[in-house]
Amino acid sequence: MEKFESCPCYSEQDIENHFTETGNKFWHTKVALKTIKFWLKKGDFVFITDNRQNIIKSIAQIESDYYYDDKSPINLMHFRKVKWILNDVSIPVSKVYETRFSSYSASLLYSKKVNKSYFLNSTAQETKNFVLIIDEINRGNIANIFGELITLLEPAKRVGGSEELLITLPYSKQPFSVPQNLYIIGTMNTADRSVEALDTALRRRFSFTEYIPDVDLLIDNLGEHLMIGKIDIYKLLESINKRIEKLLDKDHCIGHSYFLSIQENNSLEHLKSIFADKIIPLLTEYFYGDFGKIGLILGEDFILTNKDEIEFANFNYPDKELVSQREIYSLLNIKELKEDSFIKIYNPKYSSDD
Repeated sequence: MEKFESCPCYSEQDIENHFTETGNKFWHTKVALKTIKFWLKKGDFVFITDNRQNIIKSIAQIESDYYYDDKSPINLMHFRKVKWILNDVSIPVSKVYETRFSSYSASLLYSKKVNKSYFLNSTAQETKNFVLIIDEINRGNIANIFGELITLLEPAKRVGGSEELLITLPYSKQPFSVPQNLYIIGTMNTADRSVEALDTALRRRFSFTEYIPDVDLLIDNLGEHLMIGKIDIYKLLESINKRIEKLLDKDHCIGHSYFLSIQENNSLEHLKSIFADKIIPLLTEYFYGDFGKIGLILGEDFILTNKDEIEFANFNYPDKELVSQREIYSLLNIKELKEDSFIKIYNPKYSSDD
């Protein structure tokens, strides 16, 4: 935009007066100044074109109010900040607009002549997709975290949508909207009951996909079951999860990711460390330290049963004899177990002589 040091630009009439007083006959420059100062709004789209080839080179969206900078190092003083949507593209004008663009520095388009569907498709094809991943999304106060963003997540409310919305951020006072190429993925563990259910408003705006443990991923480079010696890891996890689902529910099944490291570290000692550091603590949490139920999952080789009768103090308690004979369960040292113990998890009748 040309310099207008003596033009106050407080109104469109000021611009008209300035051009009259200076004898400036370049009316398209006057229109350009009115456009950037008065006619453009936050959220409007602007095109940069090459009229010789009749193509659109870049597309941007207005992000700020008009401001004047007489200290600009370049021969420009009239500004609006923009967010670039597309850069260095070559979209034929005929695909976006019914007629050719004018050759003037700034022209307003008739919205009825804009092919909005093509514009949206082109934008989606040319721009990169961005993914925002929110882990453990159910552990926060969703309504407070997202705020008005919950509404903006809807496809119709995003930039270019049929009901496009633009809000003003409360602190920066900057305009904000959600682009079509932003994808939000939230992860959550359905076994986690320590938090409340997701906000209904948020649930309506997300598609929910269940990912269950996939034992089919526990294969080796040849596509066979992942093995440690004679231990079939595929059958091992499959049996554990069937028993957990029977005692609890499918949400508490153990994920296959615990065992994927075996593909690189194929040793019995590594398997023992997985059980000692991950599987056993998880089962202990699931069953609140009830090692009897853990024994139902893993088998007798993992649990020590103490059947010794205990002599209690002299006191007349009706169930004294019954309590004294109660079995006490404790966990064996996982590091001392042999290969057979892990095979018996899915094949209880297995013997090393087989």
